[in-house]
Amino acid sequence: MSAGSVALVVIDDTISMWDMYELGIATAVFGVAHTDLVNPWYDLRLCGLRPGTSSSAPGFTLNAPYGLDELEKADTVIVPVVPESYMRGDRELPEELISALRRAGAAGARMVSLCNGVFALAAAGLLDGRPATAHWEHTRELAEWFPRVKVDDSVLYVDDGDVLTSAGLSGGLDLCLHIVRRDLGARVANQLARRLVVPAHRPGGQAQFVERAVAVTDDGIAPVLHWALENLDRPLTVDDLATRAGMSVRSFHRNLRAATGTSPMKWLLHQRLARAQLLLETTDLPIDQISECSGLGSANNLRHHFAAHLGVAPTEYRRAFPSPEPGPRTPERRAARS
Repeated sequence: MSAGSVALVVIDDTISMWDMYELGIATAVFGVAHTDLVNPWYDLRLCGLRPGTSSSAPGFTLNAPYGLDELEKADTVIVPVVPESYMRGDRELPEELISALRRAGAAGARMVSLCNGVFALAAAGLLDGRPATAHWEHTRELAEWFPRVKVDDSVLYVDDGDVLTSAGLSGGLDLCLHIVRRDLGARVANQLARRLVVPAHRPGGQAQFVERAVAVTDDGIAPVLHWALENLDRPLTVDDLATRAGMSVRSFHRNLRAATGTSPMKWLLHQRLARAQLLLETTDLPIDQISECSGLGSANNLRHHFAAHLGVAPTEYRRAFPSPEPGPRTPERRAARS
């Protein structure tokens, strides 16, 4: 359970108003000291080609006090954007940046890109033979310019272990929260998401584009999903959810995919896994009871899904994210036993 250091790469001398969004996401998540959630928080360092100089956009001035030599010292390196002039083909990315990214990767840093920052990782050869994504407007260029990259133009983000890439805008925020979840656990990530007023967890495989958002006033989908979250311990089926929504299974499947970008069974599985993670962090319940409470059935089934989706066993996850409140049971613990 560790936050560690984050090097945020500021490439250009002039940052567009549009690019400020991805920079703002990373600084809000990793640069604001949320020490009431966990202490210490991340150590964020803005790193530029020429440390101490300012990068400006109309109304903004951004100082990058650190140089690119900080990249190979960091636990995590994030490239939020690359200049539009590079995307237009007017100029190449600076060779000193490419070299610094390669050194950071070789030194064992976790390499991350938001939106078109993926082009910098690809130019450094860090994505050769690996899956990656970007904002859907840029994935065609990514595939054409770097044919050795396995480009997926549909997902919100890709977690390939030590290299993570995301779509732009809200997809970048999803990836940042996913990183917090990986580093500090579901409890901290959920509390931070609530603070940022965004969904606690959108899985990376969810589609970048959905036809409509799930709204509280939605007469068909949203109430059923809220009910399902309150009843994850039950053996829910798509038939159950469709019946409750007053739809045929086919119509429910179509409406849920339009609203969330994923299928009913995948949505249910991700919610069950999220519940199991939270219970492992905040309770001392045995593994078989956690599996029952989250609706995953047997302990063996829980272990299988944890290995497939999180890459660790439930007991290893619990050791990595011990409860911050030993002693008297928390409301979460009491609720889990009820």
